[in-house]
Amino acid sequence: MQALNFPPFSFRLKNSENKTAIFDAIRKKFVVLTPEEWVRQHTVRYLQEVKNIPISYINVEKSIAQNGLTKRYDVVVFQRDGGIAVLVECKAPEVKITQAVFDQIARYNLVLRAKYLMVTNGLEHYFCQMDFEAQTYVFLPDLPEFKTL
Repeated sequence: MQALNFPPFSFRLKNSENKTAIFDAIRKKFVVLTPEEWVRQHTVRYLQEVKNIPISYINVEKSIAQNGLTKRYDVVVFQRDGGIAVLVECKAPEVKITQAVFDQIARYNLVLRAKYLMVTNGLEHYFCQMDFEAQTYVFLPDLPEFKTL
């Protein structure tokens, strides 16, 4: 897999039925290793190991209902009170981060109401803090540490 713009992390990989799988510690199972999954697993490790977010506060690939449609978010980080602190949208490295990607995460956030957003393709990372009153977001250089979320 392609090298990404994250610190080096080690992963458990296995080959099965001519496909490579990566162990997802959140879902507690091996999942097929696609370019997007490679980015998702790096993002989860970044949240755990760099931002010190306990694994029990991280959730991966769950469905949400929006305007009668079922959508799936990539990663969320919960707050201690059960609210959502961070919503993450992961794309494969070859996918350019465009306004359409920000529109997608903004639509998801209408339902989830996360305080922070992260958009990444593994090579570029964007971090935003929501301002719900002004209905805007402010770009940040990075996400805050877990203790301040």
